[in-house]
Amino acid sequence: MSPADGVGEDTSAGVILSFGFGTDRGLRRELNEDSFLAADPLFTVADGMGGHEAGEVASRECIAILSNQDFLTAASRTATAADLQQALRRADARIREVTSDKAGTTVSGVVLVEERGVPYWLVFNVGDSRTYRLSQGSFRQVSVDHSEVQELVDAGFITPAQALTHPRRHVVTRALGAGSDTEADFWLVPVEEGDRILVCSDGLSGELSDSAIHRTLSTLSHPQDAVDSLIQSALRSGGRDNITVIVVDASHVNGVAGDETLNNPKTAQMAVQTGGDDTLPRMLAPEKDTLEAPTEVIPEDVLESIPASVRTPEKSVPSVQPTALLENSAAPLHEENHG
Repeated sequence: MSPADGVGEDTSAGVILSFGFGTDRGLRRELNEDSFLAADPLFTVADGMGGHEAGEVASRECIAILSNQDFLTAASRTATAADLQQALRRADARIREVTSDKAGTTVSGVVLVEERGVPYWLVFNVGDSRTYRLSQGSFRQVSVDHSEVQELVDAGFITPAQALTHPRRHVVTRALGAGSDTEADFWLVPVEEGDRILVCSDGLSGELSDSAIHRTLSTLSHPQDAVDSLIQSALRSGGRDNITVIVVDASHVNGVAGDETLNNPKTAQMAVQTGGDDTLPRMLAPEKDTLEAPTEVIPEDVLESIPASVRTPEKSVPSVQPTALLENSAAPLHEENHG
């Protein structure tokens, strides 16, 4: 595990956020080209592309631009999609300037905002890093991948199962700093009591199915424990790429503690579009695609991925600053070669 792991908690009017974060170079990469920021109100992951060191520069510049925006200062709730898009355009221009158009980065994440006093998740995405939401029993990928295989699936040329092993599954169709299409997609989602948000690079989603990710998120109550377990699971599955994970929990929404997602019996029901191991990003899902509710015993595959220190009752959560800004491995532009 990288030393850039940690936990944090932020309190603001109407919402309390608890979060964990971590990154790992993986087992096959020489460098970690992922960068991330975890600090209220912004939680985001950038996955650099472009070969030796260039991808690292691209992802770092993206995060640096976002972290310096006035509307994203500590506990601000004023960000809009237009604000974010303008900032991402500045990041795109900066990456092109410092890398001479030889590198790019994906970026995905969420900003906590307020509209008329009501809290919302403002989700944004460029490329194939992902943002998921576990809420009141439903687990869905909010962002939609900008990738060749996603376009093939949408057009009906391949099935979701075929997309998981397609030889061009790592080719992205949008990225900052590269190509002509750099515009982000946005979603505005009301915050519900007990919401759990996952933001990750494709080093996680490329190794673990949505169902495996869901089992971990719905089993481990502390966000940092969930982060640690997910990264370990991805490493055990091959660790072919850099792995970066942020988990954010929302409680006391509107100042009132309600039913938390992890204490909700429906949390165990899988609400992805196709169920099983498919990882298609969709906002809506047929109710029939669900999994059996878990027993009180933690599933063996989840248990095996949890470090012994996490399973020990006496384990204490590491004390670190509630903010993570990390820039850190390697792939040709627009394509992440997992070798």
